[in-house]
Amino acid sequence: MTGLSLIMAIGAQNAFVLRQGLRRRHVLLVVAVCAGSDLMLIMAGVAGIGTIVEHAPIVLVLVRWFGAAFLFCYGLLAALRAIRGGYLEATSERQLSAPAVLAAALAFTLLNPHVYLDTVLLVGSIASTHGVPGRWWFAAGAGVASIGWFTTLGYGARALTPVFRRRNAWRVLDAGIAMVMLTLAASLLIGA
Repeated sequence: MTGLSLIMAIGAQNAFVLRQGLRRRHVLLVVAVCAGSDLMLIMAGVAGIGTIVEHAPIVLVLVRWFGAAFLFCYGLLAALRAIRGGYLEATSERQLSAPAVLAAALAFTLLNPHVYLDTVLLVGSIASTHGVPGRWWFAAGAGVASIGWFTTLGYGARALTPVFRRRNAWRVLDAGIAMVMLTLAASLLIGA
C-alpha cells in the first residue's frame, strides 16, 4: 500500500502513461519502462543506494535541473495541444515512434527527482525497518504495486476512449497535463 500510494500520485509519468494508453500507441513499451524502472529503483533503495544518494546531494540537484527543463518543455507542448484541440482519431497529430516513446518514458521516469525521493529514499528507508528478510518482501510488494498500477493505467485508459472521442475532452486532459507539468517544473526550480 505504501508503494502504491507513492506511485499513484498524479505526476508527469502517470500523465504520459495515460496519454499513451488513450492513444493505444506503444502502451506495452511505456508500461514496461515505467514499471521496470520502478522495480530497479525500489531494489536499489532497499539495497541501500539511498544512503549513497543522501551523501552525494549533487546527484539530486542535477536531476532536479534537468527534470525541471524537461517538464517545462513538455508542459508547453501540452498547453499548445490544449489550445489547438484534438480528438482520439486525429490523424493530423504526429505519432511518436517507438524510440521517441522509449526516450520520453525514460525521461519522465529518470529525470524526475521525486521518483528518487519516493522509490530510492522513502521506500528504501521504510523497507529497512522490516529487518533483513522482511525488507525484500516489502520491496516485492512495492514492485507488484508498481507493475499493477502502470498496467492498469496504461491499458485501463481504453475504458475512457468514448470520452476522449470529443475534442474538448482532449483539451481538458492536455490543459490538466500542462498545469501539472508546469507546476512540477516550477516546484523543482523553487526547491533548487
